[in-house]
This record gives sequence, C-alpha cells and structure tokens, in this order.
Amino acid sequence: MQQQPTSRRHLIAAAAGTAAGIGITASSVPAAAHAVRSATSALSGKLSDPSSTSLAGSSTGASAHVSSSAVRARAAALLRRMSLDEKIGQLFVIEIYGQTADTEHDGNRKLYGVPTPAEVIRKYRPGGVIYFDARRGADNVREPRQIARLSNGLQRAAVRTGARVPLLVSIDQEGGSVVYRMLEPATQLPGNMALAATRSTRDAFDSADIIGTELAAVGINQNYAPVADVNINPANPVIGVRSFGSDTQLCSRFVSTAVRGYHRGGVASAAKHFPGHGDTDVDSHTGLPEIKHTRSELDRIDLPPFRAAIRRGVDTIMTAHIVVPALDPSRVPATMSRPIVTGLLREQLGFTGLIVTDALDMGGATADFPPDVAPVRSFQAGCDQLVLAPKPEVAFGAVRDAVRSGAIPEERLDESVRRILEHKLRRGLFPSPYVSERRAARIVGSRRHRSHARQITERTITLIRNENGALPLPHTPGTVLVTGWGTAPLAALARAIGEQRGQRTTTLETGSRPDATKVTEATDAARTHDVTVVLANASAAGKEDGAAQAKLIDSLVATGRRVIVAGVRLPYDIRRFPDVPAYLATYNYGTPSMTALARVLYGEVIPRGKLPVPIPALDTPGRPLYPFGHGLHY
Repeated sequence: MQQQPTSRRHLIAAAAGTAAGIGITASSVPAAAHAVRSATSALSGKLSDPSSTSLAGSSTGASAHVSSSAVRARAAALLRRMSLDEKIGQLFVIEIYGQTADTEHDGNRKLYGVPTPAEVIRKYRPGGVIYFDARRGADNVREPRQIARLSNGLQRAAVRTGARVPLLVSIDQEGGSVVYRMLEPATQLPGNMALAATRSTRDAFDSADIIGTELAAVGINQNYAPVADVNINPANPVIGVRSFGSDTQLCSRFVSTAVRGYHRGGVASAAKHFPGHGDTDVDSHTGLPEIKHTRSELDRIDLPPFRAAIRRGVDTIMTAHIVVPALDPSRVPATMSRPIVTGLLREQLGFTGLIVTDALDMGGATADFPPDVAPVRSFQAGCDQLVLAPKPEVAFGAVRDAVRSGAIPEERLDESVRRILEHKLRRGLFPSPYVSERRAARIVGSRRHRSHARQITERTITLIRNENGALPLPHTPGTVLVTGWGTAPLAALARAIGEQRGQRTTTLETGSRPDATKVTEATDAARTHDVTVVLANASAAGKEDGAAQAKLIDSLVATGRRVIVAGVRLPYDIRRFPDVPAYLATYNYGTPSMTALARVLYGEVIPRGKLPVPIPALDTPGRPLYPFGHGLHY
C-alpha cells in the first residue's frame, strides 16, 4: 500500500498527542516520533501492513494485534492529562460546514461563532464530526480528493489542539437511495432491503466491504450503519427499505454480516436504532414514536439483530428517539432512558463498545428536551457520544455545569471518555490519522467496485407479478413510454432501455400525486406506444400514500396496452393496483437499479430476488397479498 505522504511536521504534531499520553515530554517528541509510530503500529495492526485498505486501519486488524490491557493503559494515560473541557469535548459529534478545513461558511458562524471548520475544532475540541452532503447545507462530500483533504485538515486541527486526540470522522452511508451522503463517483450500492432480497450474505458482506473501503480511503473512520431495525410495519415512514426486512432471523444474519463487511473495509460499524425502530408509523425526525411491543415481543422481534451485532463485535450502537413503555414506563425516549441504555444495553446485553445518540436535533429528542437538557439526560442515561446537539455552546455548557454540580459524577465522565479513547486507539487513529488524496481518487468508484456493485444490484430485482407472459419484453424494435414518479429515475431507465436495445423511448414524468391532467396525458401517450413502464413510489406521496399514482396505473392498464409497473422504493405499492399485468420491486431508484431493471425487463438478467417482507392486502392487512419469500422467475 502506498503510504500517506504527510510531512514530518504532521507526524510530529500527531505524535505529540500520543507522546503526552504515555509520558514523553514535548521537547523529546521529534526524537520519539518514530518510536511512537512503531508502538502504535502494533496497536492498529494495519499501519505497516502493505495489504491494508486504509491508513487508519481496521478494527479487526487492530483487535487481532493488540491486547486489551495495552489499549486500556494508553487510554488511561491520555485521560489523566486531559482537562475537564477536553474531556467534555470528546463527548460531542458535531457537523461542520464547508469542503475544506479552512473554508469560511456562515453555517459555522451561526452554530459556533467562528468561520472555518478548523476553527470549530480548535474551539470545541470535539470527539468527532459527521459529514453531510449539500442537501443539508454542510456540503462536505463532493469528490474523493476533496473529502480526503477535508478529513486530513480536520485531523490536523485536532492533533494540534488541546489533548491532541484524533477525530472520529463519521457519516451515514447506508447504501440505497434513502440515507446516503456520498454520491458518484462513490460506488452506489442497492441498500439493505434490496440486499436481503438476494438472500446472499456474500452480497451483503461485499456491499459493506466496498462502502467501508471507500469511506476509509477518504478519511472517514466511522459509518453509522447497518440499520438493525426489523421492519414489520408497512406504514413505517422512517425505516422501510433501510431495514433488511421483516424477518428477525434474516435481519440478524444480514446485520452480523454487514458489521463484518464494514470492518473488512476498514471502518467502524454502528447498529441502529436501539432498541428497535421497525414497528412505528411516526417518523422520529418530526415526532416521538411509540413502540407498543411487550417485553417478550421485543426479545423475539427487535433485540436479536442487536444481539447478533454485539456477538460480531460491532463498535457502536446508536439509540432511537422512541418511547418503549415495556422497557421504561416513564415514557421518556430510549435515548434518555437509563433503564434502556444502561440497564438493557450495557448490563443485560453486555455491550462494551460506544453508545451514541441518534441526532439530538431530531423532533423525537427536541419536543420535550430543550438544548440544555437533552445532552445531559442522554449522557446520564448511559450514552457516550452526543450527536448533533442543537445549540452547541448551550449543550457544552450544560454538560460542564452538570459535572461541576455533581449531577454527572466526574467518574462517569471519565468512563465514557476512556471508552472513546480506547475506541480510537483500537481503530489505529494514533499517531497518524491521515489518508492519501491520490489513493482516495483511485479507490473510490474504482472499476472493480462498480462492476461488483452492478452484479449485486442485478440480483436484487424481484418479480412479484407476471400475468400472461407480460415479461420479458421482446427485443424487436418498438416504442416504450417510461412514465410515473421521479425525473432522474425515469431518465435513467429510458436511457438504459433506449441506448442499448434500439427501442424508441418517450419519458413523461407525472409526479408523486398525478392530477387528472397528468393522468389523461399519460394515458393518451400509452395508447400510441407498444409498452408502458411505470415507476411507482407511494412513499414519495406522503400521507396520500400513492392513491393518485394508483389511479394513473389503473387508467394505463385500461388502455389494453402492455403495462409494466416497478415499485422503486417500498415493494408494498402493488396493494393499490393488484391487477396490474406485471410488477417488480427494485427497492432503490438509483441509476444502477434502473439499469438492472432494464436488463431484467428484456430477459438479459433472470429475476432472482425474493421478498424480504410480506405484502399485505390493502383492505385486509392481516391477509398477505404476497408472502415473505415470494419471487417469480422467467
């Protein structure tokens, strides 16, 4: 592996933090830099390994080469030299605005009172940062060299500040087309429910490995994935295809495999959202859901994937902003519940890794817990890291005041900080957390990764209904209307159909709630085309839940022309148009899934997917329209 071409001064600056932690004086840092690197290479198990996929190393490699006692000793030495504010800083995972460490941005000024990400790091000395794309406004992740440069700049600021502790650089890169941050050229993977449709744990492992490898290459060392929720509620507005499915054993197997894949790729993993967010019809981003499962149901349905992740050595578990009365009758969100976080997760399940909150700026946390209360209550419940606390100055001050008043014993603070430091040591972040920008550009979106992702994605497409030989479509030249939801997916599918197969395609976007004019326009167009392919996405319609899309599809079918429908997010959409001639589920509306769909439509790829969830009938939810495991083939 090509080593990071960091300068000697960067090595010395990084080594200073470790040196201080193990008793080396500042004046001896230059002479000790090599010794520190050598000692910590043993900790990481990867820094000197030519076959390593990440300069930061892999938790699996690290744990294989380092004794727990050595990690504990180094963490204790670092902890002894930290001030109160430096310890408190380690608890926070914050967002920063801009594409480089020195980018001035009003978002930083508004949140933190300083203009650049580097100044934010120097001011607050946080334990971690989390990257977002431009949709949220942070605009951290554009292309591989830029991301690697940002990561290096932030790490440089961290190891030159205060206790000189490297950062956990985190992201939500779950795969799929719902929760993702890195766009192309990063390799786009199909997502959890799509992977479960393949029934191939090898595909799940390879997907996580590819994602982890690309994240590690750009200096991201913590991925908040995989989702461990069991999605047994078709009306779930926040989990859905982010889950591996509705079957607890299937989810447990795939969660465990994904953890192993992320570790192989070189990033820490995080199972979320504890104790299980799969059976709700409220989005915790905007409200506070309640899980009404009994304790025995929780043990049978929700907890097994987390147990599997723990057995596999998951680094982190993220809490959910959900009320679970069976676990805590006080009805506080799980994130703020000591019986759930400490009593269940720490003591009963025996989890010894990091516990992080879901974002504390979400509605499920802010409704009853203001910015000066939420971080303190979360920490008192047993969480180690506080993610995206609103009003950082207020949150930081509230935790400091709680420690000084004794509401948070300093021993409790030290316990979490020690756990965070041990995690960073095991991840190989000391002494050099830097990555190569050149290598990042070579690894991210590599030809091998994209080829592998294409093969995986083709195995996810699930054929649910196929009446009277509607599929596969003939290869003889014809006209194809591509209509329904989603400008970009429609264009991608039309391109895939037309460019390689000689079909003349027309694209007509009708939106998530097509009105009568759009329905008439699409129906008239269908009458002049040999085939109509419709993309359905009821989730995009909100509370209307795809009723207008169903009217469009019924009108198209009534033309008597050949109509094919693909549900491009949740597979449940067919409940509203059960008599459509052919229906497929893609679980994803990204370009790779649309390309795979085109190949399946024309029989170039045999559909092999199997439903990871049952599809209930719309009028009688207790009756399955299509059972779990259903999937047709040509």
